[in-house]
Amino acid sequence: MTNAELRDDQWEKIYAFLQHHPRAYAGQEAECRQFVQAVMWILRSGAQWRLLPKEQGHWNTVYKRFARWCEHGVWADLHQHFANDPDLENILLDSTIVRAHPCAAGASKKAVGKKTRRSDAAGAGSAPRSTPA
Repeated sequence: MTNAELRDDQWEKIYAFLQHHPRAYAGQEAECRQFVQAVMWILRSGAQWRLLPKEQGHWNTVYKRFARWCEHGVWADLHQHFANDPDLENILLDSTIVRAHPCAAGASKKAVGKKTRRSDAAGAGSAPRSTPA
């Protein structure tokens, strides 16, 4: 079992919640479980949607459903509902454990991946060496 797979007892709780949520389409249980696990795989791996393994489903279908659930507040409701459940604490993802790529913080694309030299880091906060006349 990978860290993106749900145990049966975890899935039963989540599926029961989704069946009663007014804005979530749970549909067929097996397909819904595959979808939730695909989203967990993306979030845990940090991969791009297009890199979703084929056995997890078609990436665009998974992304569109994920986006709809975001828009309808399903993920937020799910997180809030299970926030204090010790059986599900290790699968709930929030912003405290998701890391953004440096570009998301405003770093230039050229600078990403380059190692900064010590002289570059020291000069970043120092005053300019010359001023225009």
